[in-house]
Amino acid sequence: MNACLKVLTAFSLLLLSLPLAAQQGTTAAQAPDKDTSYIAPDGTARVTRVVPIPQSLSPQAQKFLANPASDAFQPQTLQQRRIETDAWQARAGAASRKVYPASVKRSTIAGIPVLLVTPLSGMVPDRVLINLHGGGFNSDSGSLTETIPIANLTKMKVVAVLYRLAPEHPFPAALDDAIAVYKSLLRTYKPDHIAIYGTSAGAVLTGEVAAQIKHLGLPEPGALGIFSGFGDFSRAGDSRSLFALNGLSGHLEPAEPGRNPDRKYFVSTDPRNPILSPVFSDLHGMPPALFITSERDMLLSGTTILERAYLRAGDDAHLIVFEGLPHAFWNDVSLPESREAYHYMAGFFTKYLR
Repeated sequence: MNACLKVLTAFSLLLLSLPLAAQQGTTAAQAPDKDTSYIAPDGTARVTRVVPIPQSLSPQAQKFLANPASDAFQPQTLQQRRIETDAWQARAGAASRKVYPASVKRSTIAGIPVLLVTPLSGMVPDRVLINLHGGGFNSDSGSLTETIPIANLTKMKVVAVLYRLAPEHPFPAALDDAIAVYKSLLRTYKPDHIAIYGTSAGAVLTGEVAAQIKHLGLPEPGALGIFSGFGDFSRAGDSRSLFALNGLSGHLEPAEPGRNPDRKYFVSTDPRNPILSPVFSDLHGMPPALFITSERDMLLSGTTILERAYLRAGDDAHLIVFEGLPHAFWNDVSLPESREAYHYMAGFFTKYLR
């Protein structure tokens, strides 16, 4: 590939091979070796791009991006997904604890299962962070990797909410669980000493929780962290047509009008419901919020759209975009860019939970 990632990205994919070959994945011989662009009369773009590795990235991140991944569709049952995700999360969590030592204990709050993640020493006694993990609302891909580094760096307790999962428990089950934990913690902590944050599905849920807190008239938390999420279930952002879970590598389905990939989460709820989709909510007076995403993040559009909605409402919103990296890259603790992201997250919470 001459040190370049030869990739096909499209708003509607340009088919380059027969169906059987597509099922087997694009080969090096089939991969495009030049840029093309065709704009259809309705505005649909059919494009190919040859994208070099960004030289601004660390050597570790460049190696991470160069990892071969087939674009063939590989079906997976929900049970398989959960088993594999749990196993990966256990491995990644162990790797995180080697770099950022912390204690992890299982407990319950308001009847909801949680993980209590604390630094090994010097814990700030009157501050707490609530983590809402990622995993597409149907699995847990972050209760360890999203909490261990932050607990270590902030010296604060992190409560990872193990909320009920879809499709068995669709919206608003996860929201209700998160609100129940927040209400319980309000009995012990001042609201401005509590922050709520999450990655991916957890970032989406963080926005929903913030909207619901305001709707219910509850005291507002001191800060929010929305890390690679979105706030509008009614429209897919541009980046979801450009990038797969691993950025420019892996399988990507062409966008289909009327098809919503998140339907199993919200089922029959109106996708423009202002709690489900906070871009349609009254966002005035939201807590200070940090938004983090990356250039090859499938939720890049959604993150920036929600951040702009906060800005339009006059809120204190901050946006950080990392170059070239895919969705939720910070779950890989080995990347220097991940450690940089943790630094920004922890610094934000430390600053605003005074």
